[in-house]
Amino acid sequence: MKSLAFLWDKLEEILIVLSLALMTLVTFIYVVLNNAYQPFLMLADNYESLKPIAEPIALFIMTLAMEMTWSQALTKLFFGALIFLGASYGVRTAGHIGIDILIRKFSPNARRAISILACLLCLAFCALIIYASSGWIGAMYTADIGAEDLQDFNIKVWQIGMIVPIGFAMVFIRFIEVLLRLFRGQQNDLGLADEASDALKLNEEDKE
Repeated sequence: MKSLAFLWDKLEEILIVLSLALMTLVTFIYVVLNNAYQPFLMLADNYESLKPIAEPIALFIMTLAMEMTWSQALTKLFFGALIFLGASYGVRTAGHIGIDILIRKFSPNARRAISILACLLCLAFCALIIYASSGWIGAMYTADIGAEDLQDFNIKVWQIGMIVPIGFAMVFIRFIEVLLRLFRGQQNDLGLADEASDALKLNEEDKE
């Protein structure tokens, strides 16, 4: 069971890193191509002897840049995946910021009861989004609409939309894990990040 949980956590992290890396790589290549042809055009304009070599290179790079109309759409796709995968990762690592100044005034048992209710509401919200997005994806699958600027890759709108139910399903699983820990008494809250406490710790470390 521990091995399965370890693989699940690693898969989540790998997908996040992969989405971020691909998004950065596509953007970097597009920016480079959009600027790389200019020096060759300048060489062709200023040095007649280099024109037969520099001008074709500039036109080749310019053509590549113009053909990358799909880069922005692909970057948005990876960014969307990063958002929903990051939401799940945030629940697991207590990365989401919580406002619990009122909750802390209650006893540990009361805090746990309130946290269980909050966790159930989070699960209900995730289930609602999964259900609603699945219906929309079903309609898009039937319509078989190609994604804008990504038709050359044969990517459909419903395939991009799958990010939403998959991402919220991962968040749902993470909240199930939190709920189980609450029932077992392993924690008394949702395990959200305490920004004020983190800031105080950093301040103390700086003083040391």
